[in-house]
Amino acid sequence: MGTYYIPRNYKGETRILYIFTFKSLISTSIGAGVGALFFLGFSALGMKIPGLIAMGICGLLGWAIGALKIPTIVSIPITKRIGGEQIGEIILRYIKFKKNRKIYTYTKEEK
Repeated sequence: MGTYYIPRNYKGETRILYIFTFKSLISTSIGAGVGALFFLGFSALGMKIPGLIAMGICGLLGWAIGALKIPTIVSIPITKRIGGEQIGEIILRYIKFKKNRKIYTYTKEEK
């Protein structure tokens, strides 16, 4: 009898904790860093609780950008095209598109 190669899914093995991939951990850290600036601003005014809440919200938004994917909803036309892609990838493509500043036009040629 011969040996057979059984493919193995390595996708989940880059997770540090169950909810953190390396990419989402970095984006959570960046979000919490931005939130730390809000915390410093609020704590200078003597309001530490709203600063902690702002830091938590920014960290949660950073995690969402790094970890969540757009769901495919058939009744919404835009999710048919981008369904299953990560939010961070979509944001990066939008920034690159806006940075390009070229205008593409389509003209239908008739024969």
